[in-house]
Amino acid sequence: MNLLRTLVTASAGAYTANCALGASVAARWVNTSNVRWIHHGLYITTSAVTAAACVAAVRERSPVAAVLAPAVVPLFLLQRHGAHPLRRHTRDALAAAPCYVAGLALAWR
Repeated sequence: MNLLRTLVTASAGAYTANCALGASVAARWVNTSNVRWIHHGLYITTSAVTAAACVAAVRERSPVAAVLAPAVVPLFLLQRHGAHPLRRHTRDALAAAPCYVAGLALAWR
């Protein structure tokens, strides 16, 4: 497995894990009030691995760069807007989903 494919898969996995945790907390299935750092740590991991995947894609001149790079905008908005109101936070988070899906599709073709 090449590095780009690994990075894209890891970034999509971290994004998915973070969304699943956030949705679970919002639905009150999970209480992370004493360990909020988990959600923040997953966000940092998602952002860092996404940036690394974008850099690798640019270096390889892969079309993955064009579809994954826009995910940086919603990731930035998440930290800029914060968690409240929840509707905006959810919208910002889900805006990155098509980028990860397209990145995975291109990386694995």
